[in-house]
Amino acid sequence: MPLKVRWSTIVALCAALLLLPSVTQASALEEAGAPVRPVQVFDVAAGKVVKSVPNSPEYQQIAKTWIKEAKELAPQLQPDEKCGYVFRIPLDHPAVIKASGITVQATDVFLFYCPEKPKLLLVFDENRKPFLFQLNVDVKPFLNKVGL
Repeated sequence: MPLKVRWSTIVALCAALLLLPSVTQASALEEAGAPVRPVQVFDVAAGKVVKSVPNSPEYQQIAKTWIKEAKELAPQLQPDEKCGYVFRIPLDHPAVIKASGITVQATDVFLFYCPEKPKLLLVFDENRKPFLFQLNVDVKPFLNKVGL
């Protein structure tokens, strides 16, 4: 039986990811001078995080590129079981996104990657209000780096 995933469920899960501590990796990453929170891969069909990788300056640069390319709000998202993954990259410093006449300060970015659909970038403002942006970037280098 196919799993039906609602937009509100995905947003709630992404919001929950913002609150998850990663104590074991935190101390090792702090000693290495890297951001504390790992990059996470959420499998939409499975409904869970399937991979965590240490955050790095390269992931930070990828996220900054995505933020620069977030030029307009996305009209709507209706994910389903065919939508592959949601990637979370915690930012080492808050980033400001200016698009479609709004300004949002974010501490994490979430990439919605569905192979046959436009890429979308989800961010939450300081009040946990979600903002979804259309993203027109090549994510293949990122997918290779994260191991998918």
